[in-house]
Amino acid sequence: MKKLLFATALTAQIFAGGNIETPAETEMPEAAIADHEHEESRYYIVLSGMMLLGDEVRHGEALLDGNDQKGYGYGIDLGYRIGNGFAVEYDFTYGRNDVKEIAGTEVTKVQSEYYTSALDLVYTYEATEELGIFGKVGYEYEWEKISALGIDSKEHDFVFGAGIEYKLNEKYKALIEYEYSMIEGPHGDAILAGFMYNF
Repeated sequence: MKKLLFATALTAQIFAGGNIETPAETEMPEAAIADHEHEESRYYIVLSGMMLLGDEVRHGEALLDGNDQKGYGYGIDLGYRIGNGFAVEYDFTYGRNDVKEIAGTEVTKVQSEYYTSALDLVYTYEATEELGIFGKVGYEYEWEKISALGIDSKEHDFVFGAGIEYKLNEKYKALIEYEYSMIEGPHGDAILAGFMYNF
């Protein structure tokens, strides 16, 4: 009997030109969709080439001058985004440059190598959907070696960086960064340029 009444009501509704109501689909608000589409992975890695700008430092009675020829190296950053534009990074760099030891009128050319390992706090301001401006502060350990002069030193101090990143697609960004270390050495400050991969 119930089936017959339902069928009759349904037929009447159709012939009357009415519409059968169906449950409305749940739609995600546009803002939520946009946030979901542009949400970045929390984990990322940065691979970059590095140019050392060189500097002058005292070594006993001599001067170590790394200004004449620029040095080169590479850097690797492993990052984790903690939210609200902030991230933490572990970074490693390796570089080498030619250095002049100037002692009075005597000049000796040697090669310097150095490694750094640092933990950084990074903040990125999203200027546009594609362009980000970032700054970082960290604490680093540095190992410097100039075998010809018997230098094999380990130091640690603060490091600062600033740069820009440009989104290429959902996975990759290109970036360039200027890095300043409070540890003095003939390698000087550094400029890094490379790519970020978001997992």
